[in-house]
Amino acid sequence: MNKTRWLIAVLGAALFAAYLVLDLGKYLDLAFLKSQQQALEGLYRSNPLAVAGSFFLAYVLLTAASIPGAAVMTLLAGALFGLAWGTLLVSFASSIGATLAFLASRLLFRDVVKARFGSQLAAIDAGLARDGAYFLFALRLVPAFPFFLINLLMGLTGMRSLTFYWVSQLGMLAGTLVYVNAGTQLARVESLAGLASPVLLGSFLLLGVFPLAAHKCVDAMRAHRIYAPWAHRRPRRFERNLVVIGAGSAGLVSAYIAATVKAGVTLVEKHRMGGDCLNTGCVPSKALIRSARIVAQARRGREYGLTSVAVEFSFADIMDRVRRVIAAIEPHDSAERYAALGVECLPGEARIVSPWEVEVRMTGGGTPGGTRRITTRAIVIAAGARPFVPPIPGIDEVGCLTSGTLWDLRELPARLVVLGGGPIGCELAQCFARLGSQVSQVEMLPRLLAREDPDVSALVEARFRAEGIDVLTGHRALRFAVEAGEKVIYAEHDGREKRIVFDVLLCAVGRVANTEGYGLEELGIGINKMRCVESDAFMRTSYPNILVCGDAAGPYQFTHTAAHTAWYAAINGLFGPFYSARADFSVIPWATFTEPEVARVGLNETEATERGIAFEVTRYDLADLDRAIADGEACGMVKVLTVPDSDRILGATIAGEHAGELIGEFVTAMRNRLGLYKLLGTIHIYPTLMEANKNAAGARRRAQVTVGQREFLAVLHAWRRSDGSLLQLVRHLPALVTDRRKAHPAG
Repeated sequence: MNKTRWLIAVLGAALFAAYLVLDLGKYLDLAFLKSQQQALEGLYRSNPLAVAGSFFLAYVLLTAASIPGAAVMTLLAGALFGLAWGTLLVSFASSIGATLAFLASRLLFRDVVKARFGSQLAAIDAGLARDGAYFLFALRLVPAFPFFLINLLMGLTGMRSLTFYWVSQLGMLAGTLVYVNAGTQLARVESLAGLASPVLLGSFLLLGVFPLAAHKCVDAMRAHRIYAPWAHRRPRRFERNLVVIGAGSAGLVSAYIAATVKAGVTLVEKHRMGGDCLNTGCVPSKALIRSARIVAQARRGREYGLTSVAVEFSFADIMDRVRRVIAAIEPHDSAERYAALGVECLPGEARIVSPWEVEVRMTGGGTPGGTRRITTRAIVIAAGARPFVPPIPGIDEVGCLTSGTLWDLRELPARLVVLGGGPIGCELAQCFARLGSQVSQVEMLPRLLAREDPDVSALVEARFRAEGIDVLTGHRALRFAVEAGEKVIYAEHDGREKRIVFDVLLCAVGRVANTEGYGLEELGIGINKMRCVESDAFMRTSYPNILVCGDAAGPYQFTHTAAHTAWYAAINGLFGPFYSARADFSVIPWATFTEPEVARVGLNETEATERGIAFEVTRYDLADLDRAIADGEACGMVKVLTVPDSDRILGATIAGEHAGELIGEFVTAMRNRLGLYKLLGTIHIYPTLMEANKNAAGARRRAQVTVGQREFLAVLHAWRRSDGSLLQLVRHLPALVTDRRKAHPAG
């Protein structure tokens, strides 16, 4: 704690101690005030400025120290200074004192609370940044909420001091007027309870609702202003309740929900039902990963006691299997299935022509080439994303594949360059290397999987190098060229150029949301800094009846988050005027399906450190797990972040066999606020990989036992064996209480 904090803490403690020791509370009693009223009025008449100044300073100190008595002091202001001057003095003194208490609370306690409850506080700060002024104003209008408590609690948040001051002054003005006015008739006031009558409190409660109602009115006025240019286009009747643009993961879920609640819904898709996930993303990549893994495991036959395992395959046959897998899953996302559910499925290109109209240029069905205009109460944009190809000189000349186009390959590339070290690049680089390509992976950043912790990245990179992948981290692609009939990439590393010859280039440097071509520009719907469609916490764009979900909305571009946001978009679009729900991104898991797999939920060490959130880390090595040893997969870790001196889980990372499945237990625990020790108390089947989660919890528990506690237990059991004296046992008790040193680091 710095000197300023010490000074504030000591000053506050001194003021409170003086209040108690000197029994100052008796001077803030209504009966004492009434008995001294004439004397105080005489003192004020003889020296008005000194009395007013002393009163102002006393009120500020009283409020800043959060000492009870503000109500009595406010009555005194009315009795001494009258309604106008009394209100003026109390209004400024109370606001200044409240702000000082607010600042003191922030300086003394915010860092401590942030370190322990960082994620919850971040969510509160985000809400206050949006609606904080309205919320504080409502609290200030209702005297049922202790004002000193509001001062201290708001100090823990990120609210701006100036905002706190002016909102407090404005919000407390009504209550100040009531109490100062009562003070002008002090002789008639019998008790403070009489002032705070049910009728008065009810009136204040209605006032408290006013700013929230005003906020809704402001929203309605803003919406009216946005819709005004289109008012002449608003139809009297609507053909549909919902039109969904895009039939990928997000669009399918939105349409499914609308059909489930018996709404009229139209789903428009210009390419293939199922979107990228089914046709070019999750499904084909996992099918390819499976085939490549079987080949890799066969090469490890001797590790499993097999003399030899010969594997012969055709790359074309593997790609045929990928297509068969897509075809097997395709009926789940087909137009026929959704039509049977009650969804109208239209093949075509959709364009939003007004907030309530979507024009579809038909590309299939009965009228290809024709157009159809649909009126609808709400629109959901689920346009997805596409692979990003950076504008590197020469890239068009050599040509490149992406995760969307590589599935047309029929021949295995002899020399493959993978540009990008993120999840997609890593998964595909390992696949092609296992199938026999000579793979060079070029990544500009200093390590692969940059969103994960360095030790996790190092684990994956070591496996890649062992499998023959030329991992070129810290290499920035400069240009491509065709030289003497060969394709070449030049990359910069430590100021020097490296020349790499290749046959096929696979670009996997990320994905960008589809935000063009369907009417956003004409309606003025914005794009955020992540290049996604701008939306609020309810997935609404600037037009409340036009919503967005999935990759087009961000911030996470996963199939499971697409489905998650689609639920909010559909519900808020269908029931917005009556019910709405904020999208919840508090517990988002993801996995990279390399070998070893990497799965994560919540914070990792890197993010927690960057955000200044205190944590303790527990690591359990899979080399110690019986099932992993038996399977020959004793490589990897379970790493859990918890709040210091607590078992509350901040995040978990698993690197190893079936990490994507194992992480589910931590997702459930975090979503339901179950501590890590709940996993320790749960029976896990032996021998399974799932035991790794329980063992990590056990490692955390062992790390919490101090040296003193261990020594005391040793003495306790020795005493029980020897039937020794009670004194011998008692002298070790201080160690049990005071020794906080850990016996060994967690894990």
